[in-house]
Amino acid sequence: MSLLLGWLARRSLRLLHALGALLGWAVWLLAPAYRRRLAANAALAGVDAADRRAAVAEAGRMSLETTRLWLRPRGQPIDDPVLWDGAEWVDQALAAGRGLVLLTPHMGSFEICAQAYAERFGPRQPITVLYRPSSHAWLRRLEEAARARACLATAPATLAGVRQLLRALRSGQTIGLLPDQVPPEGMGVWAPFFGRDAYTMTLAPRLVRQTGAALLAIWGERLARGGGWRVHVLPMPVPLADAAALPADEAAAQRLDAIAVNRSMEALIAQRPSQYLWGYHRYKGPRRVVAA
Repeated sequence: MSLLLGWLARRSLRLLHALGALLGWAVWLLAPAYRRRLAANAALAGVDAADRRAAVAEAGRMSLETTRLWLRPRGQPIDDPVLWDGAEWVDQALAAGRGLVLLTPHMGSFEICAQAYAERFGPRQPITVLYRPSSHAWLRRLEEAARARACLATAPATLAGVRQLLRALRSGQTIGLLPDQVPPEGMGVWAPFFGRDAYTMTLAPRLVRQTGAALLAIWGERLARGGGWRVHVLPMPVPLADAAALPADEAAAQRLDAIAVNRSMEALIAQRPSQYLWGYHRYKGPRRVVAA
């Protein structure tokens, strides 16, 4: 497997995207449960047939481009073009001298967001990203090694990882989260996502409120014909409510925050629904929390 991944990592992005499209359709054909989930989730969001078909290929492209990003030699800049739209929002947040929380959905290339941030802004303010460790030991080792780069650290989706994120923010650093990832039990609330309740993490709003960190949305658009990526940064389309406007009941307050985050992610996804991972099991129940 490592030989195959190494071979793929050395191919051009254009070739990886071509092969990835074929891979996406192969998985769609061979995995009926995935096929049904992708269709159901996309239909729930009102995605048309053309974008649904495109999403099948885009999921495969995401998988193969990740090899190029993960296995690039450490210290070597990103090989392919990275364009920025809204980088001034990051500049403003960093100039304020406080922590920054970046939220991105499972859309486009979320791997490029952290790496591109680390390359451009990391020397000024490093980033720590939350990730869910793979259940496969070999893939877990690969993830940890590939994501550990200059000005880029990782934190597992565990209680210890949450403490790591809190320390990073309190020291004036940046963190990155995927808020449409199903969190462990006790770390989320049920809130609507495209009209259906989904177990939604409360971590990002809690960290913002505890530390006074800035909050921005970010996503990496995959450009056609292997042209690289365009990283979009913008304020949250639906801002969090002021603390004074939140209900006294903690559960109700957390649900309002989760609704705001989900609506923001919906607004981002609406910009390019063909690049969202509709096959992700978004509406599943939470797993048990890991203590360390």
